[in-house]
Amino acid sequence: MTKYDISSPAVIVDLDIAERNIERVAVSTRKNGIKHRPHIKAHKSAYFARKQLEAGAIGVAVAKIAEAETMVEHGINDILIAYSIVGAEKLQRLKKLHQTARVMTTVDSLEAAKGLAGIGSPENPLPVLIEIDCGTHRGGRQPGEDTLRFAMQLRDFKPLQIKGIFTYNGSLYHTENTEQLRRLVAQESQLLTEAAENLRQHQIPVEIVSGGSTPALLALEQLHGVTEIRSGNYLFNDVSGIQFGTASVEDCALRVLATVISTPLPGYATIDAGSKTLTNDLSVRGEECGMVVDPPGVQLVDLNEEHGYLRYDPDRVEVHAGDRVEIIPNHACVLPNLCDRIYGVRGDDVVKEITVDARGRNY
Repeated sequence: MTKYDISSPAVIVDLDIAERNIERVAVSTRKNGIKHRPHIKAHKSAYFARKQLEAGAIGVAVAKIAEAETMVEHGINDILIAYSIVGAEKLQRLKKLHQTARVMTTVDSLEAAKGLAGIGSPENPLPVLIEIDCGTHRGGRQPGEDTLRFAMQLRDFKPLQIKGIFTYNGSLYHTENTEQLRRLVAQESQLLTEAAENLRQHQIPVEIVSGGSTPALLALEQLHGVTEIRSGNYLFNDVSGIQFGTASVEDCALRVLATVISTPLPGYATIDAGSKTLTNDLSVRGEECGMVVDPPGVQLVDLNEEHGYLRYDPDRVEVHAGDRVEIIPNHACVLPNLCDRIYGVRGDDVVKEITVDARGRNY
C-alpha cells in the first residue's frame, strides 16, 4: 500500500526523516556531554519512545500522569512527570507508579510537597526536582533566595528525595534571531547553574539540572552545567520550526495527507482536512494554517472543523477534485493526539501503522 491509498485525511510520518532527527540529536547531545530525556508530547507513542531510548535517551519526560501510566504499561520505566501533581486522585495514581517504576516529578509549592510526601517513604523516597521560574511565570520558584528557602523547607520532607532542579524557558520560541536565542539559552544555563551552586553550598544535593528544549538544540554549547535536556518537537518538526530556524522542510517528518473535495471557483479549492486534523494553531510567524508542500504554489489560508481552504493562481497551478494534497502542520505536537494512529512511510510506501498509545491521556 502507498500513502496515496490511505483514507484521508491522514497523519503520516516519514520514518527515514524521523530516525535521522533522532540520531542527529543523540549525537549532538553526546558530543556536548548532556543527557537527553525527550518529551513524548510530540508523538505520545511507545514506538517512538523506544526508538529514542535505543538511540541513547536516558528516559522520557511526560506532562501528565496518564501519559506516564501508558509508558509504564509499555515497559518504559524511567519517567519524569514534568508537571505539578496536585489532588488526591492523582496522588494515588502516582503512588502506584512509584511502586512499579522509576518515576520522578517536579514540585514548586509546600502544598504540593505535602501531597507528594504521602507517596514516598524514608526507605523508598519519591525523587523530585525543584522547579524554578525562568521568566515565563508558568510555574516554579523565583530564582535566588526564594528557591533556596523552599529547598530548605523541602529537605524536611523525608519521604521526598531532592534530586535537582528544573526549568522551562518558553521565551525561546519568541526570539527573532539565532544570536538572541543563544543569549537566552546562556541566561537559562546561568540561572540553573547559579541555583545549583547555591543549593550545594547549603548541603542540598543537586544531581540533576534539567532544562533545554527543541530551540535550545541550536545552542547546546551554551548549556553549561545542564545535565539533561527535554526536547520533544525535534522528532517531527513543523512550520514553526522552519520559520524559527530549527528545521528545514527536509527535516519535517510529520505530514497530513488530504483530498481536494471541491473547486468552487478558479483559484479556490477545499480539502477534507480541517481544524479537527490540523488544529487551529498558527505558526510563530505567518498566518497560513499549514505549509502545502505538494502541489507547490498552493496556500492553506483557513480551516473549519472539517474543511481546509486552499488558494492558488489558476494560471499557474491546476487543482482538481480528487487530487491529494500534502501539508506540513504549523504545530506537529498536537496532531498525534487527534488521531488513533499515524502511518509510517518510507518513500511512498506505507510500512507501519503506529498506534498513538497515549492519545487523549491528558489527565
